[in-house]
Amino acid sequence: MDNEKELVWEEIKTEHIVQDKWIDFRRSAYRFPDGREFEPFYSYSRRDFCVIVASDEEDNFICVRQFRQGIGQVTTEFPAGGIERTDGKEYGGSGDTSAEDALVCAKRELMEETGYESGEWQHLLTIPSNATIADNYAHLFVARNCRKVAGQSLDETECLQVVLRTRDDIEKLISEGAFQQAIHVTAWLLAKEK
Repeated sequence: MDNEKELVWEEIKTEHIVQDKWIDFRRSAYRFPDGREFEPFYSYSRRDFCVIVASDEEDNFICVRQFRQGIGQVTTEFPAGGIERTDGKEYGGSGDTSAEDALVCAKRELMEETGYESGEWQHLLTIPSNATIADNYAHLFVARNCRKVAGQSLDETECLQVVLRTRDDIEKLISEGAFQQAIHVTAWLLAKEK
């Protein structure tokens, strides 16, 4: 690699605008490698999460439909959810010892959101969710030959419907911009290669 030290910014001041159990939203000042200083830069911490590209024994893909307040729309996406922590916070992760294992999270979220389970799991990638402003990571998985074994067991803030979609359905939704979670599209593209 090139000399990364020539590119690294030094954080010289940080103000926690909101810091509660759900989020750590910060305003920071940085010193650039050439010595100039600039502010404000805004960033936040949220917890790491898993996304599961799950297919059943008939090769239908298990999706969920739910309202996403960020865009104010009901979306179709893959099952997903946050990695649980033992320290009472809802943010932080990336190797933190107080965080649940990513595969354990993926299996739990698939079961809770859809009632499906699988014995065939594959890790695809762990990637920053939004490297520009967030420090959390998405853990992407494939689960094959899923079987319906239970009903849903949703969290208090979840209100979602399980829907089965074919490979062509998902391709069409993506091409029309109607599969509206970028990390979920990334998971799909990687899963197609496996």
